[in-house]
Amino acid sequence: MQEMIPFVGPHTDVMAPDVGTNEQVMAWFMDTYSMYQGSTVTEVVTGKPVQCGGTAGRREATGRGVAHLVDRAMEKLALTPSRCTAIVQGFGNVGSVAAAAMAERGVKIVGISDHTAAYYDPRGLDMAAVHRHMQQHRVLKGYSTEALFDPAQLLSQRCDVLAPCALERVIEAPLAERLDCRILAEGANGPTTPEADRVLERRREQIFMIPDILCNAGGVIVSYFEWVQDLQQFFWDETEVNERLYRALDRSFEQVLRYAADHGISHRNAALAIGVQTVWNAKKTRGLFP
Repeated sequence: MQEMIPFVGPHTDVMAPDVGTNEQVMAWFMDTYSMYQGSTVTEVVTGKPVQCGGTAGRREATGRGVAHLVDRAMEKLALTPSRCTAIVQGFGNVGSVAAAAMAERGVKIVGISDHTAAYYDPRGLDMAAVHRHMQQHRVLKGYSTEALFDPAQLLSQRCDVLAPCALERVIEAPLAERLDCRILAEGANGPTTPEADRVLERRREQIFMIPDILCNAGGVIVSYFEWVQDLQQFFWDETEVNERLYRALDRSFEQVLRYAADHGISHRNAALAIGVQTVWNAKKTRGLFP
């Protein structure tokens, strides 16, 4: 942060947490920047602890957003959550919260994995026991011997919802051909390679894609909420944060689906086109200097 001070600021570049950072790291970033400014500048980063100017629900926001959009996709496909199954790859802030939120809605979680282990049971995994194990050990390894599964085969197992919530480029073209899910919810950034995306484009009648730019936007949206609250020094409770989050996701979800249907393109291309068009309209309106 000391090295980045000339390039960041509450009205320049506001950083948010991602892989390798947590609330403590973001608090250190804020503290370092503040020491150089001579006063506390909570709005310079987001994802901080609540007691340091963070917002309630920020850590869970991305996973909650994934589960909420899966719920919306199920509505569009006339699927009943209690009759659906899900596989979640990655069990950090995103995957663990998404799995818990889907389970609360009645979805049966049949497969989970992290970098240490993968588990699969078509009868459903005991998510309460999984979360207790995670609280004690922080990794999935050691949770069970009976449900142990080959991580390389997990994503191709039959399920209604597949949620890759780990790292990028985990779905390559050969795997995209074998996917046996109805909804693909990209909780990670860029989990699908361009070659695999062409396969999914061809299979878009079979697989309902929720692209990453929309599916994992919950964290960025609530980071924006945190920045706004820090600027105003006026904080909302978690219920209000979640209500605003879901309204924003619903609006974008409907916009993407409408654009895709109107132009006969994939959900990913629709989301990207909307984003590019929004930036272009702003630049064109601003005039000379952009």
